[in-house]
Amino acid sequence: MKYITLHKRYIIIFGLILMMFGCSDNWLEPKPLSFYTPENTYVDAAGFYAALTTCERNMRHEYFGDGAPILTEFILSDMAVEGTTDKAGPQMDLDVSLLPDANLNSTDFTRVGWYWYEGYKGIKYANVVISKIDQATYKDEAERNAVLGSAYFHRAYRYNKLVHQFGNVPYLDWEITEPKYDFYTYDRWSILEKMLPDLEFAYKWVPEKVDRGRTSKAACGVLLMKVCMALGNFDRAIEVGNEIVATHPLMTHRFTVNKTKPRTNLMHDLHSVEAKLDMSNTEGLMYVVSYPEVDGSDRIQSMRNGVPFWNSGNVKTPTGKAGTSVSIAADETNPWMNLNKSYGRGIGRLRTTWYYSHKIWTEKEKNDLRGIYNRDSWRSPEDLQYNHPDLKKNNDPWYGQNLVKPTAMSVEDTIRTWFSWPHYKLFVPDPLQTQWNGGETPWYIYRSAEVYLLMAEAYYWKDQPLQAAEALNVVRLRAGADALTAADVNIGAIINERARELYYEENRKSELTRIAYTFAKTGKPCEVFGGRVYRLDNFSGPGGTSSNIKQEGINFYYDWIMKQSNFYNKGVKHKWAEYKMSVHHVLWPVPANAINTNIKGIINQNIGYPGAENNVEPLIVPKDGTVLGPDANK
Repeated sequence: MKYITLHKRYIIIFGLILMMFGCSDNWLEPKPLSFYTPENTYVDAAGFYAALTTCERNMRHEYFGDGAPILTEFILSDMAVEGTTDKAGPQMDLDVSLLPDANLNSTDFTRVGWYWYEGYKGIKYANVVISKIDQATYKDEAERNAVLGSAYFHRAYRYNKLVHQFGNVPYLDWEITEPKYDFYTYDRWSILEKMLPDLEFAYKWVPEKVDRGRTSKAACGVLLMKVCMALGNFDRAIEVGNEIVATHPLMTHRFTVNKTKPRTNLMHDLHSVEAKLDMSNTEGLMYVVSYPEVDGSDRIQSMRNGVPFWNSGNVKTPTGKAGTSVSIAADETNPWMNLNKSYGRGIGRLRTTWYYSHKIWTEKEKNDLRGIYNRDSWRSPEDLQYNHPDLKKNNDPWYGQNLVKPTAMSVEDTIRTWFSWPHYKLFVPDPLQTQWNGGETPWYIYRSAEVYLLMAEAYYWKDQPLQAAEALNVVRLRAGADALTAADVNIGAIINERARELYYEENRKSELTRIAYTFAKTGKPCEVFGGRVYRLDNFSGPGGTSSNIKQEGINFYYDWIMKQSNFYNKGVKHKWAEYKMSVHHVLWPVPANAINTNIKGIINQNIGYPGAENNVEPLIVPKDGTVLGPDANK
């Protein structure tokens, strides 16, 4: 709050500049050149931090709101699928819905396009700071480098997503001050190589202690680890990880006011609004923020997105009467009968898979606070009670009884209304609203728990299963799960632990694609598929007119989802669509509009999508100098 008050003047000025300087989502559409006077803003560190506030604010948009973009990262993974079964178009049959000229940025369809356009908006804002860094006055070198390091972080944060979502992409490293129509695709590996020294710089200079919602040294360290992992520098990832957790240990004891509430545990504490506001929380490394008193704040709507549609008119008692209601009987005193405030008014957009809700919770997780066996942490429709006021008024015997799944429930209703969910992760009180969809709260971007999981994976790639098990067990034992041994460690154990810990936090699809790239680049035999070896030269399949290939052995991403998902691998269909995925969906389609409006350059389309036949060899980002700046390598 102090930060926002201190820099209110700069934020207002910068907001006006952004309105003039291309806030449109249509990043590559021709626009008239903007006119503004940045010299009034970019005069000191505070002015630049106001610019970076825009980057930090936009990070929040990924997680907040109805149909938030983060849902797409989970829907196109092993952990969830699209659950809105009342219309055609959502991302179910990916062969049809995930095409370059489809509506790729809609809460009713997919948010793939959001990641493209928002990614480059974030890069644009960061590049303004990077380009103008020496036009301001600073109190010392450390202040200047902290600002620059924060800008490097935000640029790398977007590129790390883009290269794992879209593969080879355009590379922008300087402020663009005039209309430009000649963008070119650059090799993803060279982009990551360019981000590495930037993040080393950021990790050195960005302060450890910052206001909540700002970029911290630890956040720079986590992103540095991720880029190191992508490039195969596992030793450096482990080194940085150990430094982070030494300063930021996990929260292992209850520490919020929630500890006095019934049916809660340490996991409720860790993921509560109170925990994310608590400055004694050592585990949180970076957050996005949203407060009721801040103009432009937003609501997370995690319950609307991820809780089943229990209020559907098709949820009836066994005698066929309307069973559930947002409103409750006027004389009802049992708080759990208020389903709206006890669980949230969900619509089932993010439908969990059997893999996430059941398969990964084995005998070793019988006592895991994060898992399906803990009925305080996880809930299912059977935990809810029939609460419709008419039932009570008519003395219906089913009033107050637990929901019973109708034997004749349709496929559409089963998908959308009848699945288990991690209540402790999604529940966010929404007191300013009649329907509790999920209120205002900070949200974790990075936590120390993920650092341990990244280190465990690095040890796996280094063929050090004992050390990998030790890192995994720090997280597992905190949650109450049994310890793993070296013999238990394989890539499946790593991925499963990320699923248990990082739902609605990590970029799940991107992490699976990163792992798929690592298998293809290293040639390491994949033990969960009998020693299968992958290659880079056919990573997305053969392409061409018959591009919807559904063949094992091309990339790890496709094989893993086909192994785990009970939708894409079972031919599940309803009246609007069948759930289908192909090997080329390891990478997303570049929006056609970005390609078509780039009239003097060439932006490649990913293999398997229409337009890939026009691709050219991607360019290589030079290790020294810039691509667009004054010292550009021409």
